[in-house]
Amino acid sequence: MADTSYDVIVIGGGPGGYVAAIRAAQLGFKTAVVERKHLGGICLNWGCIPTKALLRSAEIYHYMEHAKDYGLSAEKIGFDISAVVKRSRGVSQQLNTGVGFLMKKNKIDVIWGTATITAPGKIKVEAAENAPKGALGAGEYQGKHIIVSTGARPRALPGLEPDKKLIWTYFEAMVPEKMPKSLLVMGSGAIGIEFASFYKTMGADVTVVEVLPQILPVEDEEIAAHARKRFEKQGMKILSGAKVNGVTKKADSLVVHVVDEKGATQDFEVERMISAVGVVGNVDGLGLENLGVKIERGIIATDGYGRTNVPGIYAIGDVAGAPMLAHKAEHEGVICVETIKGLHTHPMDKSKIPGCTYCVPQIASVGLTEKKAKEQGREIRVGRFPFIGNGKAIALGEPEGLVKTIFDKKTGELLGAHLVGAEVTELIQGFVIAMNLETTEEELIHAVFPHPTLSETMHEAVLDAYGRVIHT
Repeated sequence: MADTSYDVIVIGGGPGGYVAAIRAAQLGFKTAVVERKHLGGICLNWGCIPTKALLRSAEIYHYMEHAKDYGLSAEKIGFDISAVVKRSRGVSQQLNTGVGFLMKKNKIDVIWGTATITAPGKIKVEAAENAPKGALGAGEYQGKHIIVSTGARPRALPGLEPDKKLIWTYFEAMVPEKMPKSLLVMGSGAIGIEFASFYKTMGADVTVVEVLPQILPVEDEEIAAHARKRFEKQGMKILSGAKVNGVTKKADSLVVHVVDEKGATQDFEVERMISAVGVVGNVDGLGLENLGVKIERGIIATDGYGRTNVPGIYAIGDVAGAPMLAHKAEHEGVICVETIKGLHTHPMDKSKIPGCTYCVPQIASVGLTEKKAKEQGREIRVGRFPFIGNGKAIALGEPEGLVKTIFDKKTGELLGAHLVGAEVTELIQGFVIAMNLETTEEELIHAVFPHPTLSETMHEAVLDAYGRVIHT
């Protein structure tokens, strides 16, 4: 009979779960992952990765449409949405297979099914329909340490529940059978804006409705305002301070009733609507309440090291709270496992987790916004540098963008950085590293940035904060 006892059992094989499992195996723990559907979780299969594949197709299509801006010519430009979707799904499948390989390489058992924690150190698994032939499955298993990494699912608003036909979540938005001519996106966070950007670039008439006054609510106000102007310049219609009050469904379209902050109603007839109003943690059905695990506002409460209030039970990733990002989940997984091992670890510092939105223009940020820094009573220096002053940006045909830096006036500490423009999701990590190393403005000013690169905008934004900017 197979041994069903493990040192570490991870429930959920998404980014947080599979990374935690690999680190556990590296540290000598006998490890298993319980997964009910697909390794890699939502991020790899239905989120981060496939959306970037879609957005890449949209980006290339955009450049083809504007070929003459680069001295080129392209005729009979078009796209096959089924082929675009197929490529996206292929990218996910490739990476899904890769995660399976990593499990085998690190001698991690994959148990296929849905897990319930029946007692500290014990789980019961119900069989999964899609379990590979001969794989571990239904049964009872023991684990000295159980890590919950079950992720999150799309939030549904009463009366506006997705029906998979006219009202989509990101699942349906990722695999359209045909390109809708018109689309309304409810919610302007990263998920909503990325889909709005994709469908707009591919030719759909797109309207975005955001209940808060500012789109991209977690971003710096100035950066969000810059992005909004760019979106509207592209032809996207944006209504902020407004909410969807209901819908009237037709055979192959729907009328969306939108109420603004003054109470006035506007109706929009569109072929499809995407509900992108956030996600909720998958805490149900795990048996946590019966064990006394503390749950606060729909997420599992942890101490910064992944530990819950019940010894031997841990939580990481989306199910452990915001920011609900794959890279946060991965890092939490490593911290959690290393803490279990007894290594010297540091608690998760959420102030240094970068956020990226892969729309056009891209948006990336880390640390405090200008508003939050002021709310904390900080005396600050703010630096700004526009892409129009950067040679590489102009050569790329991407002169619209902005880098903004926020420093503590007394200490020179970098408090936050906020970027909008081409490839800023690749640039932000420079500021993340600087913040983690507690780099001061002096050290950043003395650093030599290569020319010509977009990264020079980062240097100039630092210089601007201290009255030393060169190229504006």
